Formats: sequence, structure tokens, C-alpha cells
Amino acid sequence: MKRILLDTHILLWWLADDPNLGTNARDLIGNGENEIYVSAASSWEISIKKCNGKLTGPENIDSIVEQERFNKLPISLVHGELAGQLPDHHKDPFDRMLIAQAHTEKLTILTADEKIRQYDASVIMATA
Repeated sequence: MKRILLDTHILLWWLADDPNLGTNARDLIGNGENEIYVSAASSWEISIKKCNGKLTGPENIDSIVEQERFNKLPISLVHGELAGQLPDHHKDPFDRMLIAQAHTEKLTILTADEKIRQYDASVIMATA
């Protein structure tokens, strides 16, 4: 069993059945023995990008996460503090939060973002 935190784009690729999502990533997400987590930061990021016109995405991520039987990961003060202390390899505050959450909660991040590999976090690349 693996404990996996989905990067925001991976969640969206999964929901859209996007061909960019590799076979291994599909298998990991679809395996009912794995614990799949979606961060509140992803919901926040999707909402902001939809309001700015940068993204068309699904409505009501909360319900979708429940329907998919994924685990909801709230943001804590500890997550916020660690995200602010991370080295400046990545400028995206949402990704920095995901890295902090993965580190704190001992999760593996499923992503296609090479920059995330620069951090001391467990990462699985989703495009292979």
C-alpha cells in the first residue's frame, strides 16, 4: 500500500482521463489498496485559476473527491510554517504547500513537475 498525494494537475488529468497521465500513475490511483490524498491547496488553486480564466475545471471538488474515494487533506499551521521554510527551488506557493504536506504527513507526491524532485520529498513521476 502506498500513501499518495496528487499534485493538482494530476487530479485534473485523472478526472479528465487525460492521455498525459502515464499508465503507472493510472494504476497507482486506481488501485484501491493505495491511499490517495487531495490537498485543500489543490481545491484552492483550481478555484483561483477558474476565477482568473486560466482554467476550466470541475465544480465542487469536495464532492468529486468523495465520489472518487480519495482522502481530503486539510492545511494545518505546521504545513504553512514548513512551506515557508522550504528552499526557493519552486516559486509556486501551491506546490510548496503540497511538498510541505507530503513531508509532514509522510506521503509520496504524484506529479509531472520536475521542480518538485529538487526537494527532500518522496516523488513519483506521473508521465512514465
